[in-house]
Amino acid sequence: MTAPLAEQGTLSKERLRLWLRMLRVTRQVEAALREKLRVEFDFTLPRFDVMAALYRDCDGLKMNELSKRLRVSNGNVTGIVDRLADDGLVERIAIEGDRRATLVRLTPDGRDAFTTMAVAHERWVDALLDGVSPEDAHHIGELLHRLPADTGVQRS
Repeated sequence: MTAPLAEQGTLSKERLRLWLRMLRVTRQVEAALREKLRVEFDFTLPRFDVMAALYRDCDGLKMNELSKRLRVSNGNVTGIVDRLADDGLVERIAIEGDRRATLVRLTPDGRDAFTTMAVAHERWVDALLDGVSPEDAHHIGELLHRLPADTGVQRS
């Protein structure tokens, strides 16, 4: 009877080690990307993330949709959108019939700036993961798809 408990303990410890490895690698890659965005574009990762979400939706997103998509609070998104609007990279559009809702979308300058940064971002990620073959990248991605997609926990 102790074998299943021992196996379960080994399995849970192995999963914990996997989580810690994933977390370490994620933090290292994220730190490198933050630094590269700062140095090469005088830009932050949160601003890049907001622009990436807006880039995928050409028609724009309501502020609450944007915060849901990014899994951050409305207050966090509002501050970032304010700065992007001040820089002429996004525009706010009033939604007819709903005075409380605002649509946000990239300006043409914002789309151009994001495209330039996205090309560099892809190149940086490729270099940071240089030791991973295309086959291994595909296999790791497939394995990660087995993990729960949404834990229901929202970041703030």
